[in-house]
Amino acid sequence: MSRPIHSAPRRRATAAGCAVLLFAALASGTASAADPTPSPSATTPSASGDTGLAGLDPRITEIMRKPDYRNAQWGLLQTDPDNGRVVHSLFPEQFFIPGSTAKLISVSGPWHTLGADHRFVTPLYAVGARDGATLTGDLDLVAQGDLTMGGRTRPDGTVAYTDLDHTYANDFPGATLTPENPLAGIDLLARQVRDSGITRVDGDVIVDSRLFLPDPELVPTPTPLIVNDNLIDLLTTPGDRPGADARLDWRPKVAPYQVTSAVKTVAAGKPTAVTVTATDGGTRIRLTGTIAADSAPLLRTSPIGDPAGFGRVALIEALERAGVHVTADPTGPNPVGRLPHDYAGRPRVAAYTSPPYAQYAKLILKVSHNLGANLGICLLAVTAKSDQCPAGFPVLADFLDQAGVDREQAQLMDGRGGNPADRATPQVLVQMLAYWQRTPDARLFREALPILGVDGLLAENCRSCPARGKVFAKTGAAVGGDALNDRLAVGAITIAGYLDKGGGRFDTFYAGVNGASTPGADPTEVLAITNDLAMIAAYLQESS
Repeated sequence: MSRPIHSAPRRRATAAGCAVLLFAALASGTASAADPTPSPSATTPSASGDTGLAGLDPRITEIMRKPDYRNAQWGLLQTDPDNGRVVHSLFPEQFFIPGSTAKLISVSGPWHTLGADHRFVTPLYAVGARDGATLTGDLDLVAQGDLTMGGRTRPDGTVAYTDLDHTYANDFPGATLTPENPLAGIDLLARQVRDSGITRVDGDVIVDSRLFLPDPELVPTPTPLIVNDNLIDLLTTPGDRPGADARLDWRPKVAPYQVTSAVKTVAAGKPTAVTVTATDGGTRIRLTGTIAADSAPLLRTSPIGDPAGFGRVALIEALERAGVHVTADPTGPNPVGRLPHDYAGRPRVAAYTSPPYAQYAKLILKVSHNLGANLGICLLAVTAKSDQCPAGFPVLADFLDQAGVDREQAQLMDGRGGNPADRATPQVLVQMLAYWQRTPDARLFREALPILGVDGLLAENCRSCPARGKVFAKTGAAVGGDALNDRLAVGAITIAGYLDKGGGRFDTFYAGVNGASTPGADPTEVLAITNDLAMIAAYLQESS
């Protein structure tokens, strides 16, 4: 399978308080690469099925004809899936940069292939000889691609999320943590080992990550074992007065990770600017900068450089807390050379069972979870008995063929919709949405999407408008820099999902703009465009 060609180093555009759409940042310059088409001024149908702007709510045409979009390209498609009638259509077969609306496709594949009720069972085997409470040998944790390992599971078995996820904390102010213990699954495994009667391991703990090989072309890169999204959370709170040291809390606390802070509290209204640096393979983390006295707690993250090694140490420490002593050095290497060929005949002494996959899909779609979307490609590869993540794409292609989705109207090199090569037509996304309406999981899939004015990345939009709670949609964006004009190149802002038209009718829809620009370089100016797309969705729902 071919690999993407990377251009200049990536430049992220961030937007303060952007709980509307998250940006799949593309390489600088790619935002202007949308395929050119005429300005959306046509008012009569075309050979490609366009209905133009005729019949659209005037509030929508007013948005599209703003001077801000004079060089941009709009796409629109709304259909009644009960009879296939096209309600509105504008360039439905034109390729657009999809941003995270590509997740509608990449999440659908694992959902169908694994099943909504699929649960990941991560086993822990005793490899060696046991004499009473002592195991002379190793405990091998066999990673199974569980996205959260219990770190977000509520007491009722559902998966917790916040409207602005911690995975975006370095890009967007306002990201918050869920209250669940990120080491919950690891702790449960340790308690099960103790309950099995083992209190001493004369040997080692090994994380078996042979399920699939991490593919660096998928960014963020999935790994077979994932704890806390492979991130260390760093929460800074102002001190008692200006000049005082800021307070710091971090999680999950696992050796050999060490975190220090030199962040100072400054007067209310002064700038808050915290920088995170990591050395020694990411295990030495230091925060510097300032936080205003009136600032809310500020969340930042630092990547876990070796997820398997991290999981090994976390499990050894959890075993000690549970009353199981391991003689191996907790901070030593993960000795994969000691792994057996297979585990036939080896006793399973513990296992962590995940919530159903539909809960993970909901997390991915609600918060635009990039790691989870890319992980789905690797999981599809595993179903094809391959440890190479790119082998997941043919599995996804087969599913789309079976679902009646014209996959030649999509171009994907990842699961998140963030590769510069990714493209999708309005028609292919609407076909994907229509497929789910013909399945028993129709409602489950629809309600896994962000809901306008209610939750996920649409929580803060349209909270008082008539369409609140009646638009279920995945959002997407691609934003890069325009150094030539000292502004931002908005490659795409998109939205696609369902419109509750009443009486049990849910129209499928797509709306998107490619090739827009902000007036200046302030990232908050992108919010005006994201709000325009949210309002177009609202007006489509409100229109008869």
